[in-house]
Amino acid sequence: MKREALIAQIKAKKSVLCVGLDTDMDKLPMGVSKTIEGMLTFNKAIINATSEYAVSYKINTAFYEPYGAAGWQCMAETLAAIPNNCFTIADAKRGDIGNTSSMYAKTFFQNMSFDSITVAPYMGEDSLKPFFQFKDKWVICLALTSNTGSQDFQILEYNNTKLYETVMQKVSSWGNPENLMFVIGATKANDLKLIREAYPNHFFLVPGVGTQGGTVKDVCDNALTDFGGVLINASRSILYASAKIDFAEAAANEAKKLRDEMAVYF
Repeated sequence: MKREALIAQIKAKKSVLCVGLDTDMDKLPMGVSKTIEGMLTFNKAIINATSEYAVSYKINTAFYEPYGAAGWQCMAETLAAIPNNCFTIADAKRGDIGNTSSMYAKTFFQNMSFDSITVAPYMGEDSLKPFFQFKDKWVICLALTSNTGSQDFQILEYNNTKLYETVMQKVSSWGNPENLMFVIGATKANDLKLIREAYPNHFFLVPGVGTQGGTVKDVCDNALTDFGGVLINASRSILYASAKIDFAEAAANEAKKLRDEMAVYF
């Protein structure tokens, strides 16, 4: 998906909502079988219920890969159920030596046709370069994440520069605002403002809203731009808004609530 198409959806829906399809079979609601078939039924219901409010969907591959070929098929059918006007993210966090990354890129961009993939930059330029070779596809690079362990490496300083800042500086020279986003956790509100000032034209994928404690207001106040500039991901708070047969209606209500919080900024 081209940048212009994503921005058009954001403005049309007055939303920067990304729904995370981190579907846990053990948490499927009442009336949905705890099987691969049940996961797909659940995903389709969630997509149908939330597509009015969401501009993006993020499929976390880890929740499908344990089931082997059937899990990959479920992922593919889930991807196919997402409306064409929504931006799709393979949350795979790949990153390896060049020839291996080339295969990862072909898997998610060529064979499965995701719009984007999350990547881990630790191995450097040659590990990410293959992902940048695909036209109208996006690399979403981990930068400053919302988990507790982000303290272990990401904020360490060398020559008065934090590691995540070095990562962003380097990676931004390999891509551009047309094909590169960064992952910035919603629980890092103070950092978000400074990062936005340093990167005014890039999109940020922002997880951590809802269950993890981040808020739409914090993200929008510190990082929203006139073109949108963020995709705010919510997963568990939408997926598991209800454990009963009304799960899809509850998911729609939660997605609408988040979208309405975003709409006041447009």
